[in-house]
Amino acid sequence: MSDTKATRLTRETTDGGAEVATLTLANPPLNLFDQSMLDALIDNLADLSANPPRAVLLRAEGKLVSGGVDVHVFDGLTIEQGAELWRTLFAQIIHPLEALPCPVVFAAHGLTLTAAFEMALACDIILAAPKAKFGLVETVVGLTPSMGGPQRLAERAGSGRAREFVMTGDLYDAATMAEWGVVNAIHDDVDTAARDLTNRLAQGPTRAHAATKQIIEAWRSGGVAHADSVTPQVSGALFDTADLRGAVRSFLEVGPGKATYTGR
Repeated sequence: MSDTKATRLTRETTDGGAEVATLTLANPPLNLFDQSMLDALIDNLADLSANPPRAVLLRAEGKLVSGGVDVHVFDGLTIEQGAELWRTLFAQIIHPLEALPCPVVFAAHGLTLTAAFEMALACDIILAAPKAKFGLVETVVGLTPSMGGPQRLAERAGSGRAREFVMTGDLYDAATMAEWGVVNAIHDDVDTAARDLTNRLAQGPTRAHAATKQIIEAWRSGGVAHADSVTPQVSGALFDTADLRGAVRSFLEVGPGKATYTGR
């Protein structure tokens, strides 16, 4: 468990024996991304990267997911200091989060602004409560979102909607985000739904899930042709996993849907 106050990182084992990590934003009352929150997240992502579980749930406690970034973080920065801030946050938070070799689920139960939403967009699946709202409101301080939000929102929703979302600085509800393809599903009890989904994914073929992420990342960086070029090697490596060999035997002996996975 993290020894910081801004976040809480816990690891648990499902009934099926799969390790699940839960990373909770715990910086009340607004879960602001101040320096302590950023430092804690950097430590948490380093921990998860060094010892990956079989699935991760990213959530928050309190009334809000996050009220955004503490503006003190930006005060007085030079051009180079500002650029270095974003380089650091990409290198130590966003890119490690995306690179985790397991499914990552984000649960948004309430207002989710700026850096928190940018982290959500770096996750694999986003679930939301009906009353959740989302915004990239950096224009209020003359900034553009710089932890990957515009480009990842454009990937999910299209470039026109991403421009609108960022330039207006408006708040968008969960139903709109689901219609745009940004939110995967809406649940009244989003925390329970997210935990259930994370546990379910953790008990699946973890190496295959990691391969899926690699193939989609190849598409993101180079299009269909690039993804096609890496798929044979990425997918071919799965034939050397105990999970694939066991699942094939299970399918042949007792039919589909009966295999159990260990992540190996």
